[in-house]
Amino acid sequence: MNTDRIENSGGINSSEKIGNSETIKNSSGKKSFGTSFPVNHESTKMRPDSYPDFGMRIYGRGKPVRLFVAGLHGDEWKDTTELLKNIKHPKTGTLALIPLVDCGKYISTLNQDYYPGNGKKILRAIEELKPEIYIELHSYSSENLEKLAGKNRLKLIGVPAYSILKEGVLLGSVSPWVRRKYFPKEALCLSFELQKGSMESIRFTAHMLEILKEIQSRDDFIEYMKKEFPAQAKKAIEDYQRFYGEI
Repeated sequence: MNTDRIENSGGINSSEKIGNSETIKNSSGKKSFGTSFPVNHESTKMRPDSYPDFGMRIYGRGKPVRLFVAGLHGDEWKDTTELLKNIKHPKTGTLALIPLVDCGKYISTLNQDYYPGNGKKILRAIEELKPEIYIELHSYSSENLEKLAGKNRLKLIGVPAYSILKEGVLLGSVSPWVRRKYFPKEALCLSFELQKGSMESIRFTAHMLEILKEIQSRDDFIEYMKKEFPAQAKKAIEDYQRFYGEI
């Protein structure tokens, strides 16, 4: 898989920078960020084994910077990649998308070796873009619901349980391996798990992504959750405070 491609579709001008990255032009006049993400305008092609291979896409400009990633391991891309391919441009700020991170051997993001290995594309994007809002899309089989959302997850796995939102969609925090090292406490870092093969789950996740691509900050999303999903918001805040400390 080619992990080095980036397409800038948002008209980011040369006077603006995201994080510490430098704006550069390619031969066609398009602009992108940093030398570690060369531009390739053919951002979609099929590998011989029929897995889609997508580079990063950037829409919009300025802050807040949002980074959404999907297809992080195994065959999860089958349920999550299309969601990022079809998302609309944000009205304000920047939206960076990695529709497919890795479709090789399944390695959990809770494994400390995941992000430096299979997920290195994510780390490079985080370091370049410095996103205030970071979203991971995962998928799960129904028989694994208890492992993800069961009350004993913290004791058994070492991280808080996901909250059940709607249509089989679960909401939690991202792996502490990436949350603690790469993001300040005021960043919004979320992990969604949608049920494999469920169109209802996919549609509801698409709805949540439409909300999140316009969210301005962590506090904005907390207020949204308190209004729309008060029980889940209360649980998420309490879990975060117990696990990470001050919110």
